[in-house]
Amino acid sequence: MIEKMKVVSIVTQDSQKDALLGGLKKLGLLHVREKQGADPGCLQRIADLSSVELSLQEYAPETFPQELLSDEDFETLYQGAKAALENRQALSAQRAALVARAEALEKWGSFSPEDFDFLRSHGLDLHIYRMDKKTLSRLQEDKDVPFLRLSPVEKMEVVALWSPLPEGISGDEFQVPAKSLDELRQEIAQLDQQAADGEALLRRAAAELPSFRAQILKAQNAVEYSAVRNTAASEGGLTWLTGYVPADNVDAFKAAAAENRWAWAMDDPADDDELVPTKVRYNKVTRLMVPIFDILGVVPGYREYDISFWFLAFFSLFFAMILGDAGYGVLLLIGAVILTVKTHKLSDATMLLWVLSIATIVWGALTGTWFGLEAAMKVPILRAVTVPILANYPDYFGVSATVQQNAIMKFCFIMGTVQLSLACVMSIRRKLTERNLSWIADLGWLTAICAIYFLALYLVIGENIPLAPVGACVGIGFVLVVLFGGMAPGKSFSQGLKAGLADAFTVFLNTISAFGNVMSYIRLFAVGMASLAIAQSFNNMAAGFEGPLVIVAALIMIVGHALNLVMGFLSVVVHGVRLNLLEFSGQLGMEWAGIAYDPFKNQDKIKK
Repeated sequence: MIEKMKVVSIVTQDSQKDALLGGLKKLGLLHVREKQGADPGCLQRIADLSSVELSLQEYAPETFPQELLSDEDFETLYQGAKAALENRQALSAQRAALVARAEALEKWGSFSPEDFDFLRSHGLDLHIYRMDKKTLSRLQEDKDVPFLRLSPVEKMEVVALWSPLPEGISGDEFQVPAKSLDELRQEIAQLDQQAADGEALLRRAAAELPSFRAQILKAQNAVEYSAVRNTAASEGGLTWLTGYVPADNVDAFKAAAAENRWAWAMDDPADDDELVPTKVRYNKVTRLMVPIFDILGVVPGYREYDISFWFLAFFSLFFAMILGDAGYGVLLLIGAVILTVKTHKLSDATMLLWVLSIATIVWGALTGTWFGLEAAMKVPILRAVTVPILANYPDYFGVSATVQQNAIMKFCFIMGTVQLSLACVMSIRRKLTERNLSWIADLGWLTAICAIYFLALYLVIGENIPLAPVGACVGIGFVLVVLFGGMAPGKSFSQGLKAGLADAFTVFLNTISAFGNVMSYIRLFAVGMASLAIAQSFNNMAAGFEGPLVIVAALIMIVGHALNLVMGFLSVVVHGVRLNLLEFSGQLGMEWAGIAYDPFKNQDKIKK
């Protein structure tokens, strides 16, 4: 359920501002309204720490020390690691440049540039050129130009002259470097040593990753404190802060206010307050959906519905139908067992995996699907638990493929109708308690959706359905929605009627959309059949290998079914989640645009 909130404003003297913030942080109940940004220094600190911690993960050892570093020791290690990371790229670039220069000099051999400087200081300007043999022949013909022939370089002739080449003869002049080959090699060795020292420092720092994470958490709490401090307004010697406290924790807040001598005012949130945070109270069953909601990043609005239970129920069924294979369910169950044994506890994610794997096994067993193998139907116990009309191999039960497929599609339409009808009933129930006359419009939607179910059976499966009653029910539902859809508390009947009539065309489009919503549940049948077809294809491919090639067959089976399982997971996200977040939630009018309840307190986990 979504907990009720109270709006609270706390006032204190300016001199007690830090004491107020410290008390609220210790209390850990106030969700600060319209929180401002933290100081840039705090934000930069956590960004730098996070960046260094992420880079150090590639050096992480298998085990870490139990004790954390002191703040002083950590700061020394952190600054060193930060500098080493910053220098790592620069050292790499410098080394690459020196290596390139050294490789260019290696072909000329080892010499000292100072010798050239010595000759030049005594009036001897030595020039060295590379040229082809034809150019060398021309140079040899000129008796007025003395030169010394040197060893060839890269299959090119090399000559040394005391002056530049005469006109008409060209060559590639060797530019005397500032440093010798030996000096370059020495500098490369020095850079390698610096890089090695940096790597050693980074490995030492990586061994203290727990200390880095503790400091990131500390910096994160500092950012939170800074943001709340900047949010607190001051004027006339007073400081005040506004936020939200769960109604169930009002007594705890009052006790803290009395102990700290805070002045405060409390009220219910205004009807148009869009900043009220959402705190969902989960039970042992519904909290299994927390990992999914966290991954999707969705939060219901404060005035919306908590559909965690229904989301879990339908999501489990959708998951099972999309994977559709009991063999895959067994693999997931084995994974759940391994996680449970390894962690020695049942986390929400692990328990959800248990539920989804069991649901997949049950559905796969009912349809007789075990790794897509037709031979599974020759096993008596597997055949005994299969429901004939749902069996993916209906020939073993004397059922035609058409009848079996129609049964699955009909089941999909039933699920869609039940889920969308449930949304209508939930809306009717809430509006009745609010004395909102628009509940009659939801009754109209309920009537139309139930009629659309029969229309889907007629159009898709070809069942003999009398269309006159179906059309009449859709028409009645349409009229009820038009007449009462604009009703709301605080509106007169005539105002609501005018608003509803003004939206008649929109209601018409929404009625067509409702038909599409019911029809969209057939995706469960389509995706499940596609998964089965892929499994069968890989099985048939593997069956073609015999004798020594049985290893290839096993490899095809493993890779094929692994790929099919991964594609099944993607299909669950695309289709299974969609049916809950769009079709079901849309019928409830949910937008999932809520603000998660995030009280001001010392966090014990790093926020992602």
